[in-house]
Amino acid sequence: MTDDEAQTQEQVGGPVAGLVLAAGGGRRLGGRPKALLQHRGRLLVEHAADTLRTAGCARVHVVLGARAADVRARAALDACVLVDNPGWDEGMGSSLRAGLRSLTGTGARAALVCLVDQPGIGAEATARVRAGYRDETSLVSAAYAGVRGHPVLLGAAHWAGIAATAAGDRGARAYLREHEAKIVLVECGDVARPYDIDTEADLGHLE
Repeated sequence: MTDDEAQTQEQVGGPVAGLVLAAGGGRRLGGRPKALLQHRGRLLVEHAADTLRTAGCARVHVVLGARAADVRARAALDACVLVDNPGWDEGMGSSLRAGLRSLTGTGARAALVCLVDQPGIGAEATARVRAGYRDETSLVSAAYAGVRGHPVLLGAAHWAGIAATAAGDRGARAYLREHEAKIVLVECGDVARPYDIDTEADLGHLE
């Protein structure tokens, strides 16, 4: 790809693409996929995709797995690229690999990754992390009282290394631990609440 071609692709989608990991089956929620849970009158997967778009990501890819057909039928995701992960039950690592693979060749130079089950993290925090992008070597993470969390921005130079180490439910955790010195932390605790919707007790966070 020439520099001119890369510039044209970036103008279409921007250098930072949004990536929603929404494939899980909600095992601890009695088999209810988190993507289909309701929050403020919308499905969680819609909320996550809209958060990335509002934060400045013109291109948003959404990785689906459990009950993917139901999500496609029920969710308003027409403006997103939907990525099927047939190996979703292997854990988040497989979804991250599928998502990064789907971005290859799009002109994206970084992926801003958000989890479908964290509706307390909105566009303001997500935009802060996106603003940390410099080039394809960037690694940026939201932090809460100094502790690394989501969302995370993964420069394209790191995608191959992340894919090689993403397994089970660890996602990019192992890779980020090895490259911790390169991660730019962006404090977001003043504008977001990083809770997860993992168990029945967590459903109380939904409105």
